[in-house]
Amino acid sequence: MDDGCLEFPPSDPPALDDTEQRSWQHFLDAAMRLYILLNRKLMDAHKLTLFDVLLLEMLAASHSGSARMGDLAHALMLTPSRVSQQIRRLESQGLVQRSTSNRDRRGVVATITHDGLARIRPALVTYAKAVRRHYLNQLSRPQMAALGDSSRRINTGMNHLGPPANSAKKRLAKRLPNRASKDGPS
Repeated sequence: MDDGCLEFPPSDPPALDDTEQRSWQHFLDAAMRLYILLNRKLMDAHKLTLFDVLLLEMLAASHSGSARMGDLAHALMLTPSRVSQQIRRLESQGLVQRSTSNRDRRGVVATITHDGLARIRPALVTYAKAVRRHYLNQLSRPQMAALGDSSRRINTGMNHLGPPANSAKKRLAKRLPNRASKDGPS
């Protein structure tokens, strides 16, 4: 009887056992729900997506308030076209400006505006409160450390695919020194 479901022959079990499948599904569900929740809270409160906030945060944290579009794409593991689309949206709201790179006329640089700085600060408060409430407060310190270590191990296992966003953000931050001392925390 063909009910449309795939069946595995007894000699060819599925790739994941029950424990593995549950572990993976819990992780995937939590990650997706956190992403959706953060995105919704930021949109409702600030009319900014999670990726908008991450882009603006990176620009705000840089020494000049600027970064090359390619560096932003690499740091957030997004395609250049996705970053261009996001930056265009932010530019239409007056939150960033695009210009040609002074060092390489072929490169495009995004710069956060004063309006962008004013908008990102309260958005980062909303972001931090949501992360604390829906992620950090659900875990004990040892659980948080274990989950952080597990996530680091997963990222390390995928190094051949390119750097994780956090590593790329750290490299970008080294190239673009932090302005926090001048403008306050970002």
